[in-house]
Amino acid sequence: MTQIIAIIAILLLAGFGMYKVLSRKRKTWVIPKGEFPKRWRRLLMENVAFYNSLDDAEKELFEDKVLEFIANIKITGVKTDVTDLDKLLVASSGIIPIFAFPKWKYFNLNEVLIYPNSFNEDFETKGQDRRILGMVGTGYMDQKMILSINALRTGFANESDRKNTAIHEFIHLIDKADGLIDGIPKVLTEKQYAIPWFDLIDQKIEAIRKIKSEIRPYGGTSRIEFFAVLGEYFFEMPTLLQQKHPVLYNMLEEIFDQDMAERELEMKKIKVGRNDLCYCGSMEKHKNCCGVEDA
Repeated sequence: MTQIIAIIAILLLAGFGMYKVLSRKRKTWVIPKGEFPKRWRRLLMENVAFYNSLDDAEKELFEDKVLEFIANIKITGVKTDVTDLDKLLVASSGIIPIFAFPKWKYFNLNEVLIYPNSFNEDFETKGQDRRILGMVGTGYMDQKMILSINALRTGFANESDRKNTAIHEFIHLIDKADGLIDGIPKVLTEKQYAIPWFDLIDQKIEAIRKIKSEIRPYGGTSRIEFFAVLGEYFFEMPTLLQQKHPVLYNMLEEIFDQDMAERELEMKKIKVGRNDLCYCGSMEKHKNCCGVEDA
């Protein structure tokens, strides 16, 4: 009898464990209602070059996805204050790589933790070996992402360094959508591009290791990191990537379904008087439109 009870207990625990695993894979996704805050629109215009490259309809879609992201994924400061701009940058980082896939939802992410600076493998922000700026969590940190607030902000402030830590980590998360972070996104496995993709990136990794490539050295550490580093390059300086690595560019265009080289990536510093037409395109005076929130 004792053995039977033990077996039943084990089965119940196993079943509960499986239930938790399965329930974590698909959470309820909220579609928020309400208008996009006008002040947030100005923050996007001044800080997210990708947003400025979109037409009016695309901007509206981007704004909807930002609201959706923020409504469904917690963004939590750990010993640091998180501003509206920080939340917008996190959301933008997640939306930019999947912008061409409007039905995409980050079911594999519950929370983004914002740390005050770099951290080590034990998640400590003080002491030695604090080299990590961003991480997709595993194990007990599964469905969480950690970002350094300085890396988050710098990634968008510097448009020409081919480096954006937050986008890098979200590309890892996209890579993980098929259950495994391996440097080959699901779209490639479905289209049977895996072998030529791996052959090509192995060649490029070897060139990085021999210091014969301008791709960031971190991309030479593994196929996994190569994919994420290359993604940063694709979204930050697509024209240069297309010129120097046309085959890689074409494959990323296929993966993300975006021709980034056709986009005009630029920040907009907004200077507008109270009686000028509002920057949001409403054709109203600024003082009666976004100026109400900017005041």
